[in-house]
Amino acid sequence: MDNSILNTPLEYVRGIGPNRADVLKKDLGIFTYQDMLCHYPFRYIDRTKYFKINEITPDSSYIQIIGRVISKKVIGEKRTKRIVVVFKDETGIMELVWFQSLKWIDENIVEGLVYVAFGKPNLFNGTFSISHPEMEPYKRNPVGRGNLTLQPVYNSTEKLKKFNLDSKGLQKLIAGLLDLVIPNILETLPQHLLDKYHLPNRRTSLLNIHFPKNQQDLNDAQRRLKFEELFFIQLQLLNSKHLRALKFKGVNFNTVGEKINRFYKEILPFELTNAQKRVIKEIRIDTQLGVQMNRLIQGDVGSGKTAVALMSMLLANDNGYQACMMAPTEILARQHYASITELITDDLVKVAILTGSSKRKERVQIHERLENGDIDILIGTHALIEDKVQFKNLGLVVIDEQHRFGVEQRSKLWRKSVIPPHILVMTATPIPRTLAMTLYGDLDVSVIDELPAGRKPIDTKHLFEGQRMRMFGFMRDEIAKGRQVYVVYPLIKESEKLDLMNLEAGIEQLSYQFPRPDYQISIVHGQMHNTDKQFEMQQFIQGKSHIMVATTVIEVGVNVPNASVMVIENAERFGLSQLHQLRGRVGRGAEHSFCILMSGNKLSKEGKVRLETMVRTNNGFEISEIDLQLRGPGDITGTQQSGALDLKIANLTTDQAILQEARNSAILILQEDPILEKEENLLLKAHLKKLERGISFDKIS
Repeated sequence: MDNSILNTPLEYVRGIGPNRADVLKKDLGIFTYQDMLCHYPFRYIDRTKYFKINEITPDSSYIQIIGRVISKKVIGEKRTKRIVVVFKDETGIMELVWFQSLKWIDENIVEGLVYVAFGKPNLFNGTFSISHPEMEPYKRNPVGRGNLTLQPVYNSTEKLKKFNLDSKGLQKLIAGLLDLVIPNILETLPQHLLDKYHLPNRRTSLLNIHFPKNQQDLNDAQRRLKFEELFFIQLQLLNSKHLRALKFKGVNFNTVGEKINRFYKEILPFELTNAQKRVIKEIRIDTQLGVQMNRLIQGDVGSGKTAVALMSMLLANDNGYQACMMAPTEILARQHYASITELITDDLVKVAILTGSSKRKERVQIHERLENGDIDILIGTHALIEDKVQFKNLGLVVIDEQHRFGVEQRSKLWRKSVIPPHILVMTATPIPRTLAMTLYGDLDVSVIDELPAGRKPIDTKHLFEGQRMRMFGFMRDEIAKGRQVYVVYPLIKESEKLDLMNLEAGIEQLSYQFPRPDYQISIVHGQMHNTDKQFEMQQFIQGKSHIMVATTVIEVGVNVPNASVMVIENAERFGLSQLHQLRGRVGRGAEHSFCILMSGNKLSKEGKVRLETMVRTNNGFEISEIDLQLRGPGDITGTQQSGALDLKIANLTTDQAILQEARNSAILILQEDPILEKEENLLLKAHLKKLERGISFDKIS
């Protein structure tokens, strides 16, 4: 039978039709038979266990009870009309209530008969009831897929429920579809992997993920499908890395010359940490191999990534090549430019900056100087990828906070040289190991896990609204010592939906507490014109203002060593990663620094965990692991755009061991068979070709 049946459009599934298919496409992204099979249950209900009425508690989840219908009444009229059934077992009495499908209930639920009622109980006026329970006549030997043991529960939407596609409706469709396509579900993994990890075949796994007979069958199916999902991601990433090394030759940086030696020995005002030296050595080795370097540098806030990037760019310059650094915002680009030009003078290398606000005359001059090789290092924003920006001989591209750029944006930089330049990407957002393996599995990863000597841990406190005057007093004390303060708000204007402190109200309150002329306040937010933003920034950087009131636009890129206090309003509304980034704006000088997390009195469970974590640790990697558990991978680094994390069943927090097995297997297979030509790997080769054509591994059949 032709396996292409699994790519059949959804509307051809019996019982769906065009209207239902349309809402399934829009609400769940299900387009084909294969998509429907990969819409996995998110939990299961044990239908083998029966409760007695006197065992029900207010905390009971979904339960099933065997009882007799004692009475059935229609109560109310029109909108309040409902059917109430008195249901009894040997231990007590409860109510079953229906507000919809009343005609069917009235005709099919018969007084005096014994039924199995299934649903979630509620306690009202001392009596337990179940609204809209599932009802089946009690049989001593019931039959029917999914109802004997673990019943699958599927994600649905309100719109789908209007088409009778709630969890029960989806269960029925998938059961019918499985009966239809079972012969067409072919294996995706070679037998040696199934044997090595004791994995069931794909056909059995898909049956048991939807309709397991017992917990062990379900566990085996989940493990198999998680391994498959993660394995194909790793195989694709590692194969891509291998092919890129074969396809893209790289320029050789064989010389450590006058520029880097002079900078290191005469100019660099601090000693590099051992971690920085290790990463520079890794970059040095990469750039001598004759293939394009693709390396990610992870480093916590203040770990010295910029110094490593600068020395890498000087290495390129020493070998006769230009380098560029692209940052996601103008503020960050200008901060990099200021930091680098403070260290480097024109007699060492020529440095320029190009951003969206660069004037036309400046742009023309920069374009000319780039093409004739007069600029050694160009720093900028998205403006660097414009077609008009052409280099004489670009040898190294540094991309900061790279997750903020799309793949196409990054690749435009790579194409600005005949021989692809070496790529160094940096992130100040510590990434959990599992996420780095999945997102950046095709990159070599360096970690700067050591802070420069003399950097003191930032003291973090959590204060509630009732302690605000104490916070203002602390700010005054720090300002009196000559320090400066950041105050960050999550919103610019008042929101009707969110009861948050907002920047405009905050400025009013701060202006009252810190009146002119004794205090000066700068204001920065994303809706300001760049010129105004830069002016306000400079006022604060130069020490002319005492307080910087801002939104999260200052999350990255602001370096003011004299700022010793970071106040974050409504801190419970921020993600852990963002809180950690904001905290990293202080603690950059020799003085003891503080981060004050202000919140309301009512905190969600997650909000409480975030704030407690911030108070407890300054370790960005520990924070990132907790953030991954709380928020999931997509939110941490904005990786939804990458498409690499569209995971159907695997979980990067709980499935770390499976991910490691999958990666190790992919590495071993490619080491032994780099072009996948062995008989046992031909199946994998075929799947990779499908992936290259843009077919998700979840659509591989």
